[in-house]
Amino acid sequence: MSTWRNSLQRRAWRPYIEASLLLETRLDEDLRAAAGLSLMDYHVLLMLSESPAHRLRMGELAARMVFSPSRLTYQVKVLERRGWVLRQPSREDRRVNYAVLTATGLEALREADDHHIETVQRLVTDDLDEHELQVLANVFTRLRCRLHDARGQEADARGQEAEEPASGTD
Repeated sequence: MSTWRNSLQRRAWRPYIEASLLLETRLDEDLRAAAGLSLMDYHVLLMLSESPAHRLRMGELAARMVFSPSRLTYQVKVLERRGWVLRQPSREDRRVNYAVLTATGLEALREADDHHIETVQRLVTDDLDEHELQVLANVFTRLRCRLHDARGQEADARGQEAEEPASGTD
């Protein structure tokens, strides 16, 4: 068995992590320069635009963004100040708030979209053939599912631990 240092796994991992960090930075810088929004702003707007009635529960949006509730609250406040998102309390449950995409937010997303897509194509997809694109789609779809499943299982385990009575003697 080969060591990690000389393994194919490492030879796959290192370029992946380095390229993904570079790519995220380049996409963020490009969106800021071209459209005045961050990659995270863009992703929140995109998630809301793809949701029914252009709205999501804050907790669900945080989970999809892989943000803590406080991190999402901060991000939504930034977007609220720009008039792109509103926080709307639930009529059914006062503890629940929705993030709602405004018409101005949808317009900002649409204005950024073509340029962002062109940048993604230039930096990533234009250099790949159909087979490579299919492999990437398969690998990252499977990875995303596994990571979401693992995150849910970890949360379930933490919840069960909290519910179990402490053992010990009185």
